Amino acid sequence: MSRPILPAWSALRPVVGMLHLPPLPGAPRCAATMPAIIDRVLRDADALLTGGVHGLMLENFCDTPFYPGPVPPIVIASMTTIAAAVRRRFDAPLGINVLRNDGRAALAIAHAVGAAMIRVNVLCGARLTDQGIVAGQAHEILRERAALGATSVRILADVAVKHSTALGAPRAIELDVEDTLERGGADAVIVTGSGTGRPTDIEQVRRAKAAAGEAPVLVGSGITASTVEHFLSWADGFIVGTAFKTGGVPANPVEVERVRALMARLK
Repeated sequence: MSRPILPAWSALRPVVGMLHLPPLPGAPRCAATMPAIIDRVLRDADALLTGGVHGLMLENFCDTPFYPGPVPPIVIASMTTIAAAVRRRFDAPLGINVLRNDGRAALAIAHAVGAAMIRVNVLCGARLTDQGIVAGQAHEILRERAALGATSVRILADVAVKHSTALGAPRAIELDVEDTLERGGADAVIVTGSGTGRPTDIEQVRRAKAAAGEAPVLVGSGITASTVEHFLSWADGFIVGTAFKTGGVPANPVEVERVRALMARLK
């Protein structure tokens, strides 16, 4: 990787393990107390890091149905509390993703707890999703990052993000990559399949990498122990969630042996 997402990462192909949060306070399906949620997240983080991942990504995965824009204060407060607990317990790069697309909240949380990166599903342009039209926030996020003095927080941005379709005729992925990096100011781009845990098209990754140049390109869905080696010629890193979970179900706990099995394929 010619320009690592984080200089401290020595791995040639870093793997970020997903911390899929249970439903948080305020979400329709919330059934656990904050102490119980934090305990679950810390156990997942421990399993991921014991298994060998290089970083973590905290995401309010089970807060469906998601807000299309800014999330309410209770979500930000809950995620900040959980992220701070992870940071206190583990010395590992942490990322924040506030679904469906609240990049400003993710940046605020990351800055407050000393996280290393955020993920933004739609940084540039607009996509049609189950939340309606989700529009890019690059103009706000980049200015806010500069105003906070938080330029060390890297922005990982999806192109043609999963669980969405293009508005109008789809564009070539090369154009989306170029706009996301050059006009949107992303530090890295993420290529995914059509949904959570669904395979990513290797040809899309190849084309994205050709367009991205030195900027990192990560594969953001569908990676398993049996497929990860196929992407090594093109991907600069991987974000993995479903493959690490019991039964391959995203909302289930992390199994350390599943993590070890995938990481062993990268050695």
